[in-house]
Amino acid sequence: MDFTLIKKDKHSNARLGEILTDHGKIKTPIFMPVGTAGTVKGVHQHELLEDTLAQIILSNTYHIYLRPGLDVIEGAGGIHKFIGWNKPLLTDSGGYQVYSLSGRRKIEEKGVKFQSHIDGSYHFFSPEYAIDIQRTIGADIIMAFDECTPYPCDYNYAKNSMHMTHRWLKRCCNRFNSTDPKYGYNQSLFPIVQGSVYKDLRLESAEKIASFECEGNAIGGLSVGEPHDLMYEMTEIVTKVLPEDKPRYLMGVGTPSNLLENIALGVDMFDCVMPTRNGRNGMIFTSEGTINLKNRKWKDDYNVLDLNGTSFVDSTYTKAYVYHLFKTNEILGKQIATLHNIRFYIWLMEQAQVQIQNETFTNWKNLMVKKLDIRL
Repeated sequence: MDFTLIKKDKHSNARLGEILTDHGKIKTPIFMPVGTAGTVKGVHQHELLEDTLAQIILSNTYHIYLRPGLDVIEGAGGIHKFIGWNKPLLTDSGGYQVYSLSGRRKIEEKGVKFQSHIDGSYHFFSPEYAIDIQRTIGADIIMAFDECTPYPCDYNYAKNSMHMTHRWLKRCCNRFNSTDPKYGYNQSLFPIVQGSVYKDLRLESAEKIASFECEGNAIGGLSVGEPHDLMYEMTEIVTKVLPEDKPRYLMGVGTPSNLLENIALGVDMFDCVMPTRNGRNGMIFTSEGTINLKNRKWKDDYNVLDLNGTSFVDSTYTKAYVYHLFKTNEILGKQIATLHNIRFYIWLMEQAQVQIQNETFTNWKNLMVKKLDIRL
């Protein structure tokens, strides 16, 4: 994997870049739609390729491991062939599931024993096995195994967890460096900065992570309930330490305004279930704010979904029509809203790229943030 830093904004730490993988180029800043189980819910792969121009998607190691299972993925020749996706793909290592399965797992130095949320069966992930699984899945970018701490989190717990994550990273790197990709193309390993919302821990973790000199770096353990100002504060501490010549990935973030504020702090890559999950529940993001398509006020609104006149999906889809689809519980309504949101997020990243290139990012960002969180 190669990363080229093309341009930096003069008034912030926003960056314009390009990641080159064996499955294609990724222009940054970039938003990655989440396809947890090998599918972005409600969206065909050809729509992601043709309509939204998604450059990269994300899948989850824990979910793919449980279903369909590694034998199926390997039999297909890797995740790309299995799901019919010929562009870059990233897998999360399962560390976030360690966090979310708090009542179903036990964390030790060796790794994590957990119960499947599907059938209650017991499984064990070590750092080494997390790498082995991701070798078999075959994503272009794979994540080191870590523990994502909750918010709020006791300082001593956060410190001990962070140090264990660092020890696990060394084991991940050793396994990664002693094994080869399975499907004839390269894979890149990203470590993950932890440390909860404690400045000294975040600084220590960022320095430790950077010392491993991996091809990219991630920031984890944020967007887990902490105030947005704390998220930005922790991100700023970390991005000042992580090397400029490698991509920076802020995991699980977030709202459109979150993305823009973190781009200004020097983040290059994002993922979040928000555009798809919210879309399925009738909430869409627009350039003027958010809209709940289930509200009666849209019943006879025959304008396209975005209030500035831009249609991120077929221009024949009006708010009145999609309101009708949700009221009648038609699946198409969820599909339209989901596709709209994904396309909007990617459009927002494209606009950010243009603004950085034109040296107008900061003023544009400040204007957009004021509008994006308005409830219409």
